[in-house]
Amino acid sequence: MLLKIQFENETPIYEQLRNQIIMGIAKGELKEGESMPSVRQLAADLGINLHTVNKTYNLLKNEGFLVVHRRKSVIVNTLEAINQIDISEKLDQVLSPLVAEAICRGLGTDDLSQIVKRIYSNITKETK
Repeated sequence: MLLKIQFENETPIYEQLRNQIIMGIAKGELKEGESMPSVRQLAADLGINLHTVNKTYNLLKNEGFLVVHRRKSVIVNTLEAINQIDISEKLDQVLSPLVAEAICRGLGTDDLSQIVKRIYSNITKETK
């Protein structure tokens, strides 16, 4: 999986990295049990601070996507373990402002449903 950091982007680097790793898991580019690069190695490869990578890995560990073994490595968690974490509250927090903006811009529930279905289809299509 190729990770790309956009330094001119307003999204913080750790969030860009987090989002790309989650997308890689969702697309099947990162398989359960697969080892991730070490913090130092990924930081060097991307040209970013190792504390940024460490922050991202810890965030993904807390969210259930990664398992950190101090002596071994950082590995992608099992899909079973990832599925056990309820994200409904997080979805409410993340989607509420976007849905509110869509409403202000005149989109209805059918429009929103179609957009979500298209995004879901695009991600799952790439995993097959």
